[in-house]
Amino acid sequence: MTLTIPPDAIPQRLDRYLTVILPDSSRAQIQKLISGGHIQVDGKSVKPSHRIIPGKKLSIEIPPPAPMNLKPEPIPLKIVYEDKYLLVVNKPAGLVVHPAAGNPSGTLVNALLAHGGRLSSVAGPFKPGIVHRLDKDTSGLLLVAKDDATHRHLSEQFASRKVHRVYLALVQGLVRRQEGVIDAPIGRHPVKRQRMAVRYDATRDAVTRYRVLKRFSTATFLELTPQTGRTHQLRVHLAHLGHPILGDTRYGVQAGPSTGLRAGFPRQALHAHRLGFNHPHSGRWVEFQSPWPEDLAQAAALFP
Repeated sequence: MTLTIPPDAIPQRLDRYLTVILPDSSRAQIQKLISGGHIQVDGKSVKPSHRIIPGKKLSIEIPPPAPMNLKPEPIPLKIVYEDKYLLVVNKPAGLVVHPAAGNPSGTLVNALLAHGGRLSSVAGPFKPGIVHRLDKDTSGLLLVAKDDATHRHLSEQFASRKVHRVYLALVQGLVRRQEGVIDAPIGRHPVKRQRMAVRYDATRDAVTRYRVLKRFSTATFLELTPQTGRTHQLRVHLAHLGHPILGDTRYGVQAGPSTGLRAGFPRQALHAHRLGFNHPHSGRWVEFQSPWPEDLAQAAALFP
């Protein structure tokens, strides 16, 4: 990829400037690319601290990831539904969905390979069958495609917002309104590149509907319906609302005397509760449900 630094570019370090150009890469990753000569200015290697100048040409080459040998692993799977086209899996908390640099094995994909049968290839060699994802510490329903035609059909439903998803969450504090809508765009955090944040200069809209199911003394049980599917959307939106998800160590507040929260949450209290979509081959509407899991029910019992 080659681009020219525009005339209105703000003078700054090259590595900082590129965090906007490469939003899916952390600043540390960008610095490694620059130091390794994969990002050059006017055909010359420079340092990450190099100051950008309007009119200069940037050459960006992203090397392919190191190959990973995906192996089947006998990890237990709770399959809610399966036919010749797709599966609906009830993912436990703590299970990473697909292999990546920090998690080369022990993932849902490794378990699916052990389960046997074909999986779609649309998402790439490291994500066979994966149509959408859940965070490692989020439990609940996940959709898996067995062939590419099914995968594309399901992806189109997600893109056109025809997939119905409902989550359950226990959040910090008392949410006063019985129901509401959080309409706030989400983008990469300007400084902490591993995090997302509400950014009104972001171009991607993000909308979440919420409804109070129960109020406790210092927490609220919510039903959440995302209208969009941005990275970490529910976690970021609830933190923005002032009611972060309990147990969320990235966007939330840790339990302790200063917060009025009780300890005991094994992970973030977020669960993918319902999943509905048009079956790609029968055309009929199908919907599945997973109850609030036992580990979170025991933690929630700490609240009067």
